Amino acid sequence: MIWAFLFAFCSTVGFSILFHVPKKHIASAGLVGGLGWLTYTYFIASGSGSVLACFAGSCIVAIISDLFSRAFKDAATIFVIPGILPLVPGAGMYYTMLAILEGDIEKTASTGTETILMAGSIAVALLVVASVTKLLAQTGRKLLTYFRR
Repeated sequence: MIWAFLFAFCSTVGFSILFHVPKKHIASAGLVGGLGWLTYTYFIASGSGSVLACFAGSCIVAIISDLFSRAFKDAATIFVIPGILPLVPGAGMYYTMLAILEGDIEKTASTGTETILMAGSIAVALLVVASVTKLLAQTGRKLLTYFRR
C-alpha cells in the first residue's frame, strides 16, 4: 500500500507540473491523488468491484480537494483534476480498443462496459460530493442566521 501511495503521489505531482498547478499546491495535489489511489487499492484488496472502488476513491479526492480549497482559499479544481488522474481507467480504454481491433466482441463488451462504468462513477462521485458540500454549506449558513437573531 505504501508503494501504491508513493507511485500515485509521484504521478499526480507530475501531472500537476504538466497542468501548471501553482508551486505551493503541487505537494497538496499529490497528496490528494495518493490518498484517492490508496482508497481505490484498499477497496480492490477488500474484494469490492472496480466501479465501487473507483467511486470511493473519487469521493475521497473530491472531499479532500474541497477541504484543501477552503484551507488554502483557492479553487478546488487545482486539486481535483490532478488528483483524479490516477483513477482514470486508461488501461481499460486501451484494452477495449485492443479487443475491438482483435475482433473479440465479448471482451470488447465486458471491458468497455466496465471502463464506461468506472468513468461514470468518477463523474457521479464528484457530483455527489459537490452537491452534499453545497447543501451542508447552505444549511450551515441558514442555521447561523437563525441563531444570530
